[in-house]
This record gives sequence, structure tokens and C-alpha cells, in this order.
Amino acid sequence: MIYDYDAIVIGAGHAGAEAAHVLAKTGKRTLLLSLSLEAVAFMACNPNVGGTAKGHLVKEVDALGGIMGEIADRATIQRRMLNAGNGPAVHSLRAQVDKNLYHRLMKRKLELTDGLDITEAEAAEILIDNGAVCGVKTAMGKTYSARAVVMATGVYLDARIITGEYVRATGPAGFMRSTALTANLLALGLDIRRFKTGTPMRILSSSIDYGAMEEQCGEEGLPAFSMLTEDEVRNDKKCWLTYTNARTHKIILDNLSRAPMYNGEISGVGPRYCPSIETKVVRFADKERHQVFIEPEGADTEEMYAQGLSTSLPYDVQEEMVHSIRGLEKAKITRYGYAIEYDCLNPLELNAGLGVKKYKGLYSAGQINGSSGYEEAAAQGLVAGINASRYLDGKEPFVMRRDESYIGVLIDDLVTKGTEEPYRMMTSRAEYRLHLRQDNADLRLTAKGRELGTVDDERYSKYIKKVAEIAEIREALKHRYKPEEVEEVFTAKGETLPGGSISGEEILRRGRLSARELLMIDPAFSKYDYDAFFNVATEIRYEGYLVKEQRTIKEAQRMEEKRLSPDIDYSSIEGIRKEAREKLDAVKPMTVAQAARISGVNSADVTVLLLWLRKREAATAVSAKSEENGKDGE
Repeated sequence: MIYDYDAIVIGAGHAGAEAAHVLAKTGKRTLLLSLSLEAVAFMACNPNVGGTAKGHLVKEVDALGGIMGEIADRATIQRRMLNAGNGPAVHSLRAQVDKNLYHRLMKRKLELTDGLDITEAEAAEILIDNGAVCGVKTAMGKTYSARAVVMATGVYLDARIITGEYVRATGPAGFMRSTALTANLLALGLDIRRFKTGTPMRILSSSIDYGAMEEQCGEEGLPAFSMLTEDEVRNDKKCWLTYTNARTHKIILDNLSRAPMYNGEISGVGPRYCPSIETKVVRFADKERHQVFIEPEGADTEEMYAQGLSTSLPYDVQEEMVHSIRGLEKAKITRYGYAIEYDCLNPLELNAGLGVKKYKGLYSAGQINGSSGYEEAAAQGLVAGINASRYLDGKEPFVMRRDESYIGVLIDDLVTKGTEEPYRMMTSRAEYRLHLRQDNADLRLTAKGRELGTVDDERYSKYIKKVAEIAEIREALKHRYKPEEVEEVFTAKGETLPGGSISGEEILRRGRLSARELLMIDPAFSKYDYDAFFNVATEIRYEGYLVKEQRTIKEAQRMEEKRLSPDIDYSSIEGIRKEAREKLDAVKPMTVAQAARISGVNSADVTVLLLWLRKREAATAVSAKSEENGKDGE
């Protein structure tokens, strides 16, 4: 038996899977510990991948060599493009996936990964020697040595499930919880807090009256999540939309005294942007109804997921509530909704590479960092795995900037601002979102992944092909069309006809026209890859805005280039306010730009910090010059 590894990953959820895979992929002998092998990449909540801003994360993970996108494509049963009626910056691919198939595919992917061992065991203690990680001890007393450890424990730390008065000491979906690691983390001096999330009931499909609901079909002609996907992505399962009503809301309000969220049974902080139905009814009392999406859990099950009805109300209230909703009057609940409380780490304990500041070789990723969502977890897992590998190689950490990826925004928000509730990625959090689109994720990040050693030849060759195809499309758009060739489409869209010939590029600049209209004028463009053609059309259409955004990005990068040592004693810098000094000492920013984003640090504090840096740099230069002159004198 092998007990000596380069790296150990604790937890095999969406963060742990990406971390373990990339560590092994970069040549590190890796051990992946899971409480249960049946929980590998298990979707305990909604079985979907992507969605608003989350689709961006999946595409970025794929561009960097991650595996969530390719597995999601193979397990998809329906897909749609969210926000398609808005600008391209917020277009987000969303796939409903078969949860059991996704688990099986991911588990097999990891089992076949060279250099990766998977073992079912509970991590009880992270071993530290002289301020650095040296291994992990399991609850059975078995010790594994390693110089790098990634914590990806999800919602399993001291977890408990709550449905009304019924409380179970267990992890999600009935999986066992981790009972020992929290005490170890506290003993290591790490700041632990208590968060909460939840899930709705599942309903038997044959008991649902779909005729009373709005049909939600998948959309055709959409791109895949992964650039490696060549086969047709399955898209034949339907979802359905119904709504709560005044009766539903009265049932909830009449039973608030039995709701764990309101009677004190739950102490953990819940997510603001994905609240329970009882929270929605209380918080938005003026709303007459709330959406409820009925979505399939998989292709081989009759269970349907009731998105929008996340709850921890007692079982009898859940039944009454469900039966008050149109189409669910005779619904049979197969699994009751619940809330889950769990321990997590204050993300301010981490640096921008997701390393724990207090200990060398220790990294943390996923919901243990206070985030929510499979996609946020996978993105963090990939970055934590990359940096654990780089640490083992004696290299500087890989840090993603806010202007180059949603992953950079996600991690920077967590480690710079912290979070007081489960963090969810949204497009509004990205200040450069017109530049950070889905369609250019591979163009932004694949070359970077190649440099990191995470992008293999197959993926890189597809990237090179797309770059060449984009150049070809650019050339093809120079072709000019006669007025009579565009008249039908222009007239239908209410666009003024050109006085003479017009190029494809000029057509795309017209306000009422888009890539879709150009395809109608010249179907020859349909031979090109969807992402490549859409990318070019978007770049041309929003060129002015993109140029302006690039100028802003370049200005911000100057501040990102001003590095800060983790050894700076901010309490000794005169002129910085006390609150700012305390925040700077707590976060230990890696750059001046990160320092400026810390809550409680204002522009005046940053100015003082810049002046202090200049003085220190000048003093260092003088000292170096004196030393050089002294040597010359000798």
C-alpha cells in the first residue's frame, strides 16, 4: 500500500474532483479522500450545470483544462441559453443534466486518471510540521504523508439536515458527515463560521398534471460547454413552469412558527440570492406569486425537482403547500425538502491563490470557502489544484485577475471582501463583463492553460483551429452585398437600405441587425463554428465599447502590477486610518489593486500606501547603491 503522496485532496465533490484531476494531470501523485464514493461529484441540489454567470465559469474551467464542461455535455438532457434577449455579455448556457449519469461519468474519469488514487475515508486531522503541511490522518487512524493538501469538504463539516422539527446529524442526501475536521481546523487557529443552504422536495412525475403548466423545451443550435465535445448533445427532456399563489403563501405564513428559519432552530446564515420559499414569501410580501420550475432529475428516474420551493418546513406543511399549486394538486412527494447547516472557513484566511495564509502547502476550495454552487466550486478546485502543484514545484502561485476571468472575480471577491452569506456568482459582480463573455473564454484562457501545463495537445489544437477560423470569418465579412441582396432582411427588420453595396462587417454594425440576420442574407456563414462566428459578430458590434473597456483594464493593471509583500506591517504605516490598517493586516493583499478593493480601505489610504511604497523603494535603491559603491572602493 502507498501512504506517501505529493498531494492529498479532502472531499470529492465538484471542487475536489477538479483539484485532484489537475494535480494528477500535472504529474503529482495524488490521493483523493471521499466520505463516500457514491458522493463523488454528486448533485445534492438541482441537477443542472451553468446558468447566469455560472455558464461563464464552466466555459473558463474548460478553457483551462478542467473537466466539468465535458462531463456536463455527456450527461445533458436539456439545454437553453439564458438571457438571450439581452446583450451578449450576459448570455449564459444552462444544461439540465442526468445527476446519476454525471456522478458515474465523473467517478470513472477520476478512476482512469493516471497518478490519482481514490479512497473512501474521513479526514480527521491535517498534519502540520514547522508551519507547513506534511500529511493527513483519517478517522480510522491511518496517516498519509504529503507536502500539499487541498480542503474541498463542501457542506459536510458537522452538517445537519433540518425538516421542521426533525433534525438529522448527516450530510446532504443522506450521506455521512465529517465530524472531526472542524475541531482540527479550530485547533489550527482558523476562523470557522456556520452557513446554511437548502433544497426543495422531489415529486413523482406521474402524479403531476403537466397540462396545467407552461412547457419549457430545450433550444437547438447552441454551443457545448466543452471545446472537446464533438458529438450531438442530448436535448430532448422537457421542463415545466407553474406558480405559487395566495393560498400557497397563506399556508406558509400560517406555519412560520414551525419554520426552522424563523423559530431559532437554524442558526446558520442562508444565501440571499437563492432563498427558501418561506423567506421569499416574507421578504417579498407584495409579490402575488413566485415561479416554480418542475425539472427532471435524470433520464432513468421519475423524480422531478421543484426549483423555487426550497424549504425546511415540516413535512405536512410541505404537502399542503405543494398541493395548493396549479398542476401539483395530486402530487406525490418522494423526498421532502430540507435545510442543511454546515461549518465553513472565513475566506479572508486565504490568499489570492486559495492558499491558507498561516500554513504552507494548505489550500481550500469550494463551499468550505463560503461560496455556493457546483460551478463556483469547480472553478476554485481547479485553481487550488493548480497552485498546490505549483507550490510543490517551487513556483509562484497562479493568480487570476478580475479583468481576465469570472474565476478571478469570484476568488478576488472571496479573499478580498470576504462573505457573510453563501456567495453566488452573478454577471453584475464582473465590472468587465463585456470583455468576459462565454464565447471568448477559450480565447482568453486556453493559451494560459497551455503555459500552466493543464491544456493538452487535443484541446490546444482545437484552440488554434478556432483562432484560424476567426481570422477566416473576419476576411469573409469584407465581402460586399448589393442592396437587392439584403433588401428582404433589411425591410423585415425596419432597417434603412444602403445606397450602394454593403459589407458583412457593416451589416453587423447596424443597430437592428445581428449575426442571425447576416446568416439569413448569406447562409454560407453557417459552416463556421457557432462560438467563432458569434465571437466575431460581437467583437464588431461592440467594438467601441470594448476599446473603452480595454483602456480601463490597462489602467487597472498598473495597480495590479504593484506587488505587496505579505510581510508588510501595516500597523506601522503612519497616515493610514486605524480601520484600514486592521483590514490590510487581516487580508494581506498581494497587490495595491487588491488593497484598494478591501472594504474599509478608501482612496486616501491607498494614496498613503503608494507614497510609503515609493519611499521604501527609494531607500532600498539608495542602500543598494551605497553597497555597490563600497564594493567598488574596496
